[in-house]
Amino acid sequence: MIRQFTLQTSKRNEFIDITARIQALLEEVSEGVITVFSPHTTTAVTINENADPDVPRDILKKLEELIPQRDNFSHMEGNSDAHIKASLFGSSVRVIVKDGKLLLGTWQSIFFCEFDGPRTRKFYLQF
Repeated sequence: MIRQFTLQTSKRNEFIDITARIQALLEEVSEGVITVFSPHTTTAVTINENADPDVPRDILKKLEELIPQRDNFSHMEGNSDAHIKASLFGSSVRVIVKDGKLLLGTWQSIFFCEFDGPRTRKFYLQF
């Protein structure tokens, strides 16, 4: 089973917690593996801490230091930094589902990572 979701990003670089949207669908699936996939070349999907909102902020801050938007890139669209960041994180994650629940760690959440926003984006789930 494959599901498509749409979301609106609000910043050029941001992490959006999509865990609750995914968990809400799992009453249909009791056990297995779910894949979360982003079909955009300037976005990513990752799992990281959500208990402290400073963690995603710190990640974005360090990424901007390491890969600034303006860094003499050859790509003419002006978003090479976004392509690099997306490649470092990857376009998908897989999570085990047991008893209708995502088997995430206590502090973990699934994040949609925007690196070239704001835009209307989509992501897919496959059960």
